[in-house]
Amino acid sequence: MNEKPDNTTPDNQAALLGLAEGRRVSRRDFMQYAAALGVAAGTASTLWTRSAEAAPRRGGHLRVGSEGGSNTDSLDPRRAIGTNQFTTTVISVYDTLTYLDHNSKPIPGLAESWESDDAKTWRFKIRKGVEFHNGKTLTVDDVLASYAYEDNDLNTHGDSRSVMAAMEERKKDGDYLVVTLKTPNADLPVQLSAYGLIIAPAGTEEQTWNEPGLGTGPYRLKSFNPGVRSEVERNPNHYRDDEGFFDSAELLNIQDQASRTNAIRSGEVDVINRPDPKTAHLLAKIPGIVLTEVPGNQHYTMPMRMDTDPFTNNDIRLAVKYGVPRQEILKKILGGYGYLGNDHPIGKGQAYFNKELPQREVDPDRARFHLKQAGLSELNIELSASDSPWVGAVDAAQLVQEAARPGGINVTINRVAEDGYWTDTWLKAPWCLSYWGGRPTEDWMFQTAYSAESSWNESFMQHERFNKLLLLARGELNTELRRAMYYEMQEILYNEGGSVIPVFTSYLIAAKDNLAYADLTGTFDLDTFRIVRKWWFKA
Repeated sequence: MNEKPDNTTPDNQAALLGLAEGRRVSRRDFMQYAAALGVAAGTASTLWTRSAEAAPRRGGHLRVGSEGGSNTDSLDPRRAIGTNQFTTTVISVYDTLTYLDHNSKPIPGLAESWESDDAKTWRFKIRKGVEFHNGKTLTVDDVLASYAYEDNDLNTHGDSRSVMAAMEERKKDGDYLVVTLKTPNADLPVQLSAYGLIIAPAGTEEQTWNEPGLGTGPYRLKSFNPGVRSEVERNPNHYRDDEGFFDSAELLNIQDQASRTNAIRSGEVDVINRPDPKTAHLLAKIPGIVLTEVPGNQHYTMPMRMDTDPFTNNDIRLAVKYGVPRQEILKKILGGYGYLGNDHPIGKGQAYFNKELPQREVDPDRARFHLKQAGLSELNIELSASDSPWVGAVDAAQLVQEAARPGGINVTINRVAEDGYWTDTWLKAPWCLSYWGGRPTEDWMFQTAYSAESSWNESFMQHERFNKLLLLARGELNTELRRAMYYEMQEILYNEGGSVIPVFTSYLIAAKDNLAYADLTGTFDLDTFRIVRKWWFKA
């Protein structure tokens, strides 16, 4: 049984790789590609387009009830895991050099413009007149110090660690931060929007990220109780007047889905994330509550550690992939809010989504074939499960347990605690449940979750060709060559990777009908964690 699709042969793969390796990036290629991404020299993009529903107004206290907080959370970017409570708090208090608009294009943040002739050396002009919450004026030195702090072996944050690792040199040139990369990367302005690359005053260390939390953002940190509650209040000296409309906001970690639903129904909070998709339509029928579906690149994963038996054997991994009931998970767990995944992390809306890979379905015969190839008649494995990764995750594990059995795969579910899941189970259990908000570009997603050097490589994949293609594609500005490389990388994950990716799911937000917002962004949850910055109460 041939698992390899015939869309890319070994011969033309080698030819593509040889051509890419032999090319030099021309300024013409770079400018054409950069223009397509919205990262051309001197970028000055329009900020978020406001909805015509209601003009922004200031005032009020916003209460957000979100799933996804932990008592191990920290605003220290070296400790960041990326839970909802942490990320929404840190994005409210701190700024990054760039932001992403609702089309995932980079727009100015603390850097008012940027330029590059070759995608390897970048110049970012740091905005003048910006103050930290203690009154100190932002300088290039603060950016250099923040990046130096984050560029450290102690950094456990996958996004920022991999971005920092790609930098060969950072230096000051007047009002400019000059970044020289080890290899060209036309996506750098996109990547510098990562929430792990926040800027604080030079000298900020350890606990001072949490207290007093001196950022430049539209809100000052009032309190931060990890896994419980965060409070912020408006910063009257913020350099922008098109965000930060609430007087204050309260971010409550409400892990239990039923408790979140009850909180918005009773008026305890104004907005919640991740209502149960199976019953979300009932919540939307309640007067005064609006349910919003935000399509994006979020996907649910079931990573198998490729460095741990039995998942060191690719036939075992393929057998497991054929034992996962994707259609059932989409219908019964997601309520249809999403679409089928195909064991790679690139969403249908992304530029280089591989449309040529056959959609994988439950297939007991193929599962048994691969078990036989591995020398087994049946397989006994354990799946560590909790509803911490996503609502209904334990139920999904039970669907897998039932669907895998006819293929000779006996799954035992290890029900683990929700609190501490991301520190005690994820990256530790041989097979567990996880999720990714997706990333705006293919390179960012691959680099964060699948590259050999990433600390968030949840399947512990070490694939020489994949990593070589990742490096080449990052600096490749010929669209067709880049597409061919990204197609092959998705094919590698499909055929050899350690992550089962059964579904891509939309973000669901339930909010009171007196809230208004800009065009929604589906890169991450809660309007890409910018709900406190971008939303406002109607008059």
